[in-house]
Amino acid sequence: MKDKKPILSQTPVVIGLAILCNALWGSAIPFINLGYKLFAIPSGETATQILFAGCRFFLAGALTILFASLPKKTLVRPKRENLHMVVKLGMLQTVAQYVLFYIGVARTTSVKGAIIQGLNAFVAILIACYIFRSERMNRLKWIGGAVGVAGVVIMNLGGDVSGGVRLTGEGFLILSMIASACSAGTIKLFSAREDPVALSGWQFMLGGAIMAAVGLLLGGRLHPTSLGAPAVLLYLAALSAVAYTVWALLLKYNPVSRIAPYMFLQPIFGVMLSLLFYGGADTPLLRCGAALVLVCLSIVIVGKGQQEA
Repeated sequence: MKDKKPILSQTPVVIGLAILCNALWGSAIPFINLGYKLFAIPSGETATQILFAGCRFFLAGALTILFASLPKKTLVRPKRENLHMVVKLGMLQTVAQYVLFYIGVARTTSVKGAIIQGLNAFVAILIACYIFRSERMNRLKWIGGAVGVAGVVIMNLGGDVSGGVRLTGEGFLILSMIASACSAGTIKLFSAREDPVALSGWQFMLGGAIMAAVGLLLGGRLHPTSLGAPAVLLYLAALSAVAYTVWALLLKYNPVSRIAPYMFLQPIFGVMLSLLFYGGADTPLLRCGAALVLVCLSIVIVGKGQQEA
């Protein structure tokens, strides 16, 4: 009799949770922009943006640890010999990724940012195969990745992609994407020896504290203009706590290339939610539909490639 698959490896569970994570991540940019408005943060205030991000991730870590500790009636924390994992993840996944991301977003167009963000899934697969050597690349994974990238590009056709490339704009977004992909492989590696929930919570708190301290030292200050401001900050913290914890658990029980293709959905959710929040009489419904079809096809092709590998 075959051993039953862990629940987090079962296909319906993987699909549902991966879509949930990317829907939450897709809602982040609209809410970040809303947070900038409610905290009166101008686009050029890099120090305050880093402070805002640091507060978000410190709260995300606190919420993760709180919700994990309550059922166990004891404080969830990593083993002492694994504290180095918290430091490495905090510096890579939170500090490096999001300092680069927040600065890059402020210095590039939303269209180019969305296209670069859409490459995350493919880069995660490439790094898992060629850097961490945790799985094998094959023809179907290449094809599936290319189809997913095409879906993201189609979603953004007609936008402003001119203006060249700047190191502190598109360059930082690309570096942020690489840091994100490396963190996925690192989480998978570390979660074999440590509770991924504990890792997520404490690395968020560490990384968030560092970012908040840097933002304050550089002169950043938060000035909420309404009661909605802290509510938006709390939502951003909660979505990070839920999405990254669930994603870390999925990475523990599945190959990176099985769940990474769902990341192609993230910019599509972002565009759709932005249109829902801020309106848009000229909503590109045909492009949205075509992009969604290509992304779903990409997920299927890469899944077949994973089975073949």
